[in-house]
Amino acid sequence: MSVISDLCAKIINMGNHKAFLTIKRKEAGYRPVHERITDFGEVEQTLCEEDRMIQASRCMDCGVPFCHWVCPLGNRQSEWQNLVYRGEWRKAYENLCETDDFPEFTGRVCPALCEKACVLNLNGEPVTVRENEVAIIEKAFSEGYVQPRIAAKESGNCVAVIGSGPAGLTCANQLSQMGHTVTVFERDEAPGGLLRLGIPDFKLTKNVIDRRIEVMRRQGVQFVCNTLITDFPEGFDAVCIATGADVPRDLQVEGRQLKGIHFAMDFLKNQNRAVAARWVVDDNDPLSAKFKHVLVIGGGDTGSDCVGTAIRQGAASVVQIEILPKPPATTNPQTPWPYYPNVLKTSSSQEEGCERRWSLATERFVGENGKVYAVEVKSTENGEKETLKADLVLLAMGFIHPKQSKQSGDTLSSSAANVFVAGDAASGASLVVKALASGRKTAKEINKYLSVQKIRQPNK
Repeated sequence: MSVISDLCAKIINMGNHKAFLTIKRKEAGYRPVHERITDFGEVEQTLCEEDRMIQASRCMDCGVPFCHWVCPLGNRQSEWQNLVYRGEWRKAYENLCETDDFPEFTGRVCPALCEKACVLNLNGEPVTVRENEVAIIEKAFSEGYVQPRIAAKESGNCVAVIGSGPAGLTCANQLSQMGHTVTVFERDEAPGGLLRLGIPDFKLTKNVIDRRIEVMRRQGVQFVCNTLITDFPEGFDAVCIATGADVPRDLQVEGRQLKGIHFAMDFLKNQNRAVAARWVVDDNDPLSAKFKHVLVIGGGDTGSDCVGTAIRQGAASVVQIEILPKPPATTNPQTPWPYYPNVLKTSSSQEEGCERRWSLATERFVGENGKVYAVEVKSTENGEKETLKADLVLLAMGFIHPKQSKQSGDTLSSSAANVFVAGDAASGASLVVKALASGRKTAKEINKYLSVQKIRQPNK
């Protein structure tokens, strides 16, 4: 059969071409607010298998799949949506995993660039790509066909991956499947990096990470935790630096030395460790929000995570401020389709009881007896000043690029041919899905380097 005939046959068999005209977008939604704020369980609910298949049928085979074009991983969404629609779940899983090592992560925490680029988003009802992605991988785990992918032949090469965040895990997973012996070094107590300690359990429960780590262990990947690497480990043919970008941007204004002002990531890590160890953050803990008026400075995802965490800890009030102006509610001509739109977004955490303010710059922290009790802010639009009550301030203003910081990963920078850098350590803080894409790319570069070395040194 010719290439053209193959293509025609594929188009004819793609999905239900008219489903998007009669079937509305249906999301699983979140657990009720009054219920979810009492625990740290995942807030997102799931649809039944039949509903997932119906939603997958809405993928219209639009000819030019912008969902695929915009995805950093190059996921072939229209293909596995069609397979889900037809009930071929295992094939959908196999298709998805050709491009995405960890759909259980991206399906939970990715901002779904694909959905924003979906042709149906022109009418505000894109295909439920992200939720279907989670459905595929969860069914794969429940049915038992997520298994280690062990290479047919070992390469004889050993690779060290420093950092077990999304980029490091992806690089390690790919290299292991290529036949290399991989050891992952992690400075914290368990693998996962940002996924484990930076993202709250109500968005990504940690048993999702644990089960994937177990698959990787069975695949042959070795994990060495509680180990801070400050120099290149010996005995490895190649090294991947995937230490992330974890130096937070500070706010050096008057009163910064006052007690009660903390970086957002310290606050989130403290709570994540509490959930993991099944202990409750003590009311007297400086990082506890209970009974406090919390001010979150920074309007991004990290700030939103702080909001949800503070509410669950029993904060008296939560206010989140952003220095940028409030974005438009629906469409923004500056970011037209199919680009990711800069429009007003409301997270599940912000829905739970948070006052949001825009166009406010922090002027100074006001304290008494060495503790912060208020923050003076100024409008970036009209210059007016006001004072916001706050006895716990969380700085969530992003992270400094590793090249501009003095974090431990910088001591590992090298021009050596066998040293590679992946994820946020290379690009600066970005999306989890982009870290995965970088990890895959870096694994290919390492494999190519090792293959060339093998040719040059055949007796190795």
